[in-house]
Amino acid sequence: MVVAGFVAPYLLDTTTRFVEAAARLPDVQLALITCEPEDRVPPRLRDALAGHWRIDDALDPGQIAAAVQGLGRQLGPLERLLAVLEQLQVPLAQVREHLGIPGMDPVTARNFRDKDQMKTVLEAAGVPCARHQLAVFAADALEFTERVGFPLVVKPPAGAGAKSTFRLDDPADLKAWLDAAPPTPERPAQMEEFLTGDEGSYDSVMIDGQVVWDSVSNYLPTPLEVLRHPWMQWVVLLPRDISGPEYAGIRRVAPAALRALGLTTGLSHMEWFRRPDGTVAVSEVGARPPGAQITSMLCYVHDFDLYAAWARLMTNGSFDPPDRKWAAGTVYLRGQGAGLIGATHGLDALAPEVTSLVVDSRLPRPGQPSSGSYEGDGYITIRHPDTEVVTAALKKLVTTVRVELG
Repeated sequence: MVVAGFVAPYLLDTTTRFVEAAARLPDVQLALITCEPEDRVPPRLRDALAGHWRIDDALDPGQIAAAVQGLGRQLGPLERLLAVLEQLQVPLAQVREHLGIPGMDPVTARNFRDKDQMKTVLEAAGVPCARHQLAVFAADALEFTERVGFPLVVKPPAGAGAKSTFRLDDPADLKAWLDAAPPTPERPAQMEEFLTGDEGSYDSVMIDGQVVWDSVSNYLPTPLEVLRHPWMQWVVLLPRDISGPEYAGIRRVAPAALRALGLTTGLSHMEWFRRPDGTVAVSEVGARPPGAQITSMLCYVHDFDLYAAWARLMTNGSFDPPDRKWAAGTVYLRGQGAGLIGATHGLDALAPEVTSLVVDSRLPRPGQPSSGSYEGDGYITIRHPDTEVVTAALKKLVTTVRVELG
């Protein structure tokens, strides 16, 4: 029996699904470390937990360590420490090192969390990625722009995905950014050349330094393009067959990138580009399960429970690679206009050959605030054995369904 702790600041829907999957493993005693009081934990989850410890700041390694030690007095020493939130990877690694708990160490965690350090490590290992620089002062930004040219991407060095990321196309954009939010030693900015081409994700499981299972997705269009155009709705496609030459480049490069960053055992989520000339480049990597409904989509294309499989991987280091049986795709419904969610249009215009493919959905609720995110205000997920059928249905969904704000 493995005694494990799961750190989850707040029990959002996806986080709760991961916690519950770990709590229900037959050979695991799971304790929850959270900012939520015990009476706020859903009864079904509460009944499956071996322990609960509330802390004020779930990103504080000191508070996490104290909780681990307190739970250890109740349950016996914690042998694993888990989390899915990217911002928790470094604090958890620090606690593991301090208390002698197996798992990712702080150096590896920082390689994944600090995007400038990540790119430096990848470059040193010969892994193709964008040219980059950490701008601490405005002069750094000007020097990098002079050297690389436009367009450029600016993001937080500890960002996740496309959040707080934007593109600079010309000197006017650069001046506007420097006037509004110039980089400082307290708030540096990660600057990168803007990669063009097709973008997607590479999700994989590594055990003892070897990739034992992987998946590739396509982003349609790129998240940054969706951020720039408020009328666009984002689409993610998981093709059924990933064995072809179009994915050979990233499947060859990605394992070397993960080993360079220091991952030995775990599930990771990598953003990557295929340039117009066919070469690939790694954008950034998270040592965590994918977000944006991709974990659920991976469940659908393989007919298995990735939430439980991740929990087994992180608690006992085992993973049974599933076969890929389906293609799947998700349309992220994005509010158009301004204000609160008003109505969702176009659902009644969808043909049965589209609606019959739906396996999951969350429609925006009238009156709810709009997220303002490229991930939208709701989603519709479909699947079918034929990738072309899924692709055609996604086009129908994204051009027919519209969310009105106001």
